[in-house]
Amino acid sequence: MADPTALAEEQGRADRLRRAVDVVCAVLRQGRLPRAEAEALVADARRRALELFPGKEDVFDLVLAPRFRRILDEFCRPASGRVLPFPRIPRDRADGGPSG
Repeated sequence: MADPTALAEEQGRADRLRRAVDVVCAVLRQGRLPRAEAEALVADARRRALELFPGKEDVFDLVLAPRFRRILDEFCRPASGRVLPFPRIPRDRADGGPSG
């Protein structure tokens, strides 16, 4: 039979990890971070997970990494931060003047 104190401690660590992952996912889903900053946030979450559960890199890579990857691909700006430019409209056309 497992030690109730050890079980409670592990459950507490699991709860802290779940909350940390939820916060990171929420921030990533806002879609306002450049890709490099978002990846750094995920790396910090990974470090935190390994602080709470040392030696469980494979579990992180199997369970949480795909979740973070999907969110990064869907919500984060490209690494360059570039947006397709809008074509410039000549000033006389923008003011309703004669078209060229």
